[in-house]
Amino acid sequence: MAMSCIRLVVLLCLVVPATVASPRKLRKSPTEIAALDAAAPPPAGASGPTTFFEVDRPLRPPPGSSGPCSTLLLSASFAFTFTKPPATAAYSPPACLAAAGGGASAISLAVLEWRATCKGVQYDRIFGVWLDNAELLRGSTAEPLPDGVVWSVSKDVTRHASLLAAAGGANSTLAVFVENLVDGGLTGVYHANVTLHLYFHTSPPASPPPAVGPADLIVPMSRGLPLNDGLWYKIQNASDAASATVTLPPNTYRAVVEVFVSFHGDDEFWWTNSPGADASGPFREVTVRVDGVLAGAAWPFPVIFTGGINPRLWQPITGIGSFNLPTYDVELTPLLGKMLDGKAHEVAFAVTNAVDVWYVDANLHLWLDPGSAATAAGLVSYVAPEVAANATSSQTTASRQVLATGWVKSSYGNITTNATQTFTFDNTNAGETVNQTTVAHAGVAATGDDGVVYYSVQTQQSFPLLWDSEENQVTVTRGLEETTVAAGRWSSGPPYRSLRTTQQSSVAGETWGIRQTYTYEATDGCYFRNVTSSGYSIVSDQSSEVCAKGTPAGAAGR
Repeated sequence: MAMSCIRLVVLLCLVVPATVASPRKLRKSPTEIAALDAAAPPPAGASGPTTFFEVDRPLRPPPGSSGPCSTLLLSASFAFTFTKPPATAAYSPPACLAAAGGGASAISLAVLEWRATCKGVQYDRIFGVWLDNAELLRGSTAEPLPDGVVWSVSKDVTRHASLLAAAGGANSTLAVFVENLVDGGLTGVYHANVTLHLYFHTSPPASPPPAVGPADLIVPMSRGLPLNDGLWYKIQNASDAASATVTLPPNTYRAVVEVFVSFHGDDEFWWTNSPGADASGPFREVTVRVDGVLAGAAWPFPVIFTGGINPRLWQPITGIGSFNLPTYDVELTPLLGKMLDGKAHEVAFAVTNAVDVWYVDANLHLWLDPGSAATAAGLVSYVAPEVAANATSSQTTASRQVLATGWVKSSYGNITTNATQTFTFDNTNAGETVNQTTVAHAGVAATGDDGVVYYSVQTQQSFPLLWDSEENQVTVTRGLEETTVAAGRWSSGPPYRSLRTTQQSSVAGETWGIRQTYTYEATDGCYFRNVTSSGYSIVSDQSSEVCAKGTPAGAAGR
């Protein structure tokens, strides 16, 4: 099998902490954090840590699964970690996986759990978890309280099943990096456990559908070990770039890049930039190019970390996506015609209008044809005009479209894949008020010469954000809306999924409160939660896994 080679092309240097204040003073200093803690009413039962949480649906294995089989992968403490190596542990597939059949197909659900505590004065910090240099989880820590905080993240990593099942041996390593600093009044040390929970099919599973099950091979696109830092690339300005060189196995028939993104330092609050006052403005996109050709883009969700603007806005209910940052997929299959030549090809990442600093890396998911030694591919059509962007003194708009069609001939037949991305962006900045919405559509449709649709996935996302800052009050209203419709001969999982979550956080003087609603509806189950906090206390919390009337046919509560 062809091996991949990773080549870093960004300057390696130590950057300022991810939590350094922006020019708009949207960060509190250690002294200000301590003053906030002293002035606020203490949490109930303040003799112990307070639980912070991000609202998300519980992860349930498919009916008939066994488990969980839980394995502690790493336990470590993170104090002064700048310019130091990540914490590492040797990794081998858990013994229960071998007992269940040993292969990736035995896994019905894989969950990576991060659980951590911290007490004292500290900023929130970015962290990452990598297995054999492939990133599995990126998150922000909770910003601690004097008596401590505790929080956990559970992420579905089933799509990485081939990596979890195949990794092992003397050179297989789990790496965890928390970018923390203990100095100058910052006392908080983060103590974390990383655990893998596996669930298994109780009867011999059928072969997963081609192209839509977990990939057969995952190639990391990161800086890799060893190093004295996180494994992410650091994009420091608009002309900076990072790249990896990859030689594809000759029997590849589908390729998808999974992109991890976070923004820090002077660009932590990029969405607050005014087109009249900031040269870079508020528009950002992460581009993915293959040998210089734009393959696709990610227009980022405006994650606000747990210390952003005012820590009280995110205590105890943290901001959407802050503990488990979203990832973004870019379909490369239409471009396989130029990549299946046995040569190394460059996959490059950049950030439009970037200001120091963005952390970006990726995993390349590859599906390999078991019925042939080599596939053939070709490009049919490609349209990717430049971003259409406009700015006035207070408003910035942008739009982008990427359309690519290509065919791949494998033992499954000659299949043509059409990949589409369209984006729109609107940001209005009135000084102390920012109103922004990003809308993204991604579609992939694979069709045979006979007109049969093998798989089709259409996803629509919207990221609304309203920040309003008055003399003595700050309110942030934000949301995430995502609808996915899937179809085709090879499709698996729910053909319909819809997620809508809205959050309003407000601080006025020494009082604060958060309300969030979360609605997930799918043809294989639903989840609803409505939770409200006042200060550190949860004053109302309703949840249900019963599907509401009107959910698409076939839905049922679990």
